Amino acid sequence: MFRVYFLLGSIFVILLLLPLFFSHYVLGIFVLIFYYAYLGQSWNILTGYTGDISLGHSLYVGIGAYISVMLSMFFGVSPWIGMFVGGLGASLVGLFVGFLGFRFGLKHVYFVLLTIAFAEIGRLAVLHLKPLGQLMGLFIDFKPSLVNFQFRENIYYYYIGLAFVVFSLIIVRVIEISKLGRYMVAIREDEDAAESLGVNAFKYKMIAIGISAFMTSLAGTFYANYVFYLHPSTVMSMGLSIEIILRPIIGGTGTLFGPVIGSFLISPLAEISRSYFSKAGLEGLHIVIYGALLITATLFFPRGVYSYIKRSFGPFLRDSKSSIT
Repeated sequence: MFRVYFLLGSIFVILLLLPLFFSHYVLGIFVLIFYYAYLGQSWNILTGYTGDISLGHSLYVGIGAYISVMLSMFFGVSPWIGMFVGGLGASLVGLFVGFLGFRFGLKHVYFVLLTIAFAEIGRLAVLHLKPLGQLMGLFIDFKPSLVNFQFRENIYYYYIGLAFVVFSLIIVRVIEISKLGRYMVAIREDEDAAESLGVNAFKYKMIAIGISAFMTSLAGTFYANYVFYLHPSTVMSMGLSIEIILRPIIGGTGTLFGPVIGSFLISPLAEISRSYFSKAGLEGLHIVIYGALLITATLFFPRGVYSYIKRSFGPFLRDSKSSIT
């Protein structure tokens, strides 16, 4: 256990010191790594631990972004407060989606279709609401300050993004070692068997989707105040939902570090390839690379990269007691 904590502490210290050595552009890549790692971890709470696949998590990103931005623009509410209001709004929507899906026994592809439908409804609704910018999108006034969650340098977003990732790791670890986590895993492995033993599957899946939606929405505020522009095609799109799930799938769903590892593998590749191919006039080719990488990961790492890292390096990190999973 000591070796594991020592390794995690060393990695954390290194990440704290990295901004001292990297350029503005490289820090921007790390911001995206943290952003998608956090989103993947938030999605992982629902799908990784209960087994109910959501392809509509971009809906919660959009809800969090638009609510916090509108509160800031029209009522002067700090985004630090607005993001929690947005989180509550996203959680309520998530609970409604969960109620429709879980109460009526929608599983597998049917629940997936339900999440897609709600995400698409949200996207189309925003496209037709004039206060939200409609087809033109919504431009956010740049007023750099800590209260406004806006900064001139990427280093500030770097540390906030890192804090988001650490926060998500703590939340997921607490869930893992709690009764809630054990029940969620039991539901994922065999829902009928879990219910026969007295586990209320509906209750615990509702808790999972509520937490997942709340946490996902917080990233919406972060994104809005990082790019200063919102459009439903970016924050409420199917493309973003796929981006969210790629990280934990490649890193390892249902694991603590899988989404983070997946983001460190995918996010730099995505940003660098997108920039390179755009300059070469080959926009969209990075999606082909995504597909090839996902196929490769599915064929050679069906349980995610983290399971193989754990298998390879686990003996070196363990002492006489069990380590973090």
